[in-house]
Amino acid sequence: MAKLHAPKIPVPAKYRVLRAFGDYTLLTLGAVALIYSFRTFMLPFGIAGGGVGGLALVVNDWTGFPPGTAMLVMNLPILVLGYQRLGGLQFLIRTAYVVVIYNVGVDAIGDVFPARISDDLLLVALFGGVVSGVGAGLIYRASGSAGGTGIISRVIQIRTGLPVSQIYLVIDGSVLVLLGITFGWEIALYGMILLFVNGLAVDYVMEGPSVVRTVTVVTDQPEMLAETVFDTMNVGVTGWEATGMWSEERRFILFSTVSRTDARRLLDAIAVADPSAFTVIGHAHQRRGGVVRAAAT
Repeated sequence: MAKLHAPKIPVPAKYRVLRAFGDYTLLTLGAVALIYSFRTFMLPFGIAGGGVGGLALVVNDWTGFPPGTAMLVMNLPILVLGYQRLGGLQFLIRTAYVVVIYNVGVDAIGDVFPARISDDLLLVALFGGVVSGVGAGLIYRASGSAGGTGIISRVIQIRTGLPVSQIYLVIDGSVLVLLGITFGWEIALYGMILLFVNGLAVDYVMEGPSVVRTVTVVTDQPEMLAETVFDTMNVGVTGWEATGMWSEERRFILFSTVSRTDARRLLDAIAVADPSAFTVIGHAHQRRGGVVRAAAT
């Protein structure tokens, strides 16, 4: 049987240029945010969420070696490993771009940023995590990476099949132990806070706020409920037939999306129209296409 291939749609050169400009703008902004977080929140206190940055703090404290240069030296073989094992010339170029700006910038332009804003270690850990997470999120959105343990974890995951989260835990946990030995265990605990907040900030920047609610309804009265959704929210509805696996009775499933602020109003309308309907509200980050908000008639 002949394989079907989707036709390749040529991308206009103007679009490619604009897309590349936008991506490298995000990469640059993300790298600058990482420099700011490292110089203002991490370096003055020895707080880091593990990774190459944490190792650079340890090396700097033990030897006086510039932390940015230390990160660059450690990242170079990691970049080679990533290219060999993960592939992707575009990914390598973008990651190398970020690594050079971030690592060189820590030593070269780090003095542009304030050396410290607060002596409250909790505030330092929280805002250090937020700023570094926003920076990393911008970089990931532009299909790049800041190098470091993320590449190592991905390579190990491919070779062993272990979950990336477990690999991160082992690698970054080991670095946090070194930070605890070097700067004290209290600092290591604050590093764990920074690491946690960093992950939350990365997810928020990557996926955005959960502002869309998905609505799934199982009902015996699909036409009436679909009309209720139309009349109440002016949004499109998709339906399909299903079978109750316990009762073996014929059911219908309706699916739609509404804004977060409209979810309660729709739930109340469904409860009044069909009290026996089974309704599930889920979270989504984006929606595109379909009849999202049709004109009321």
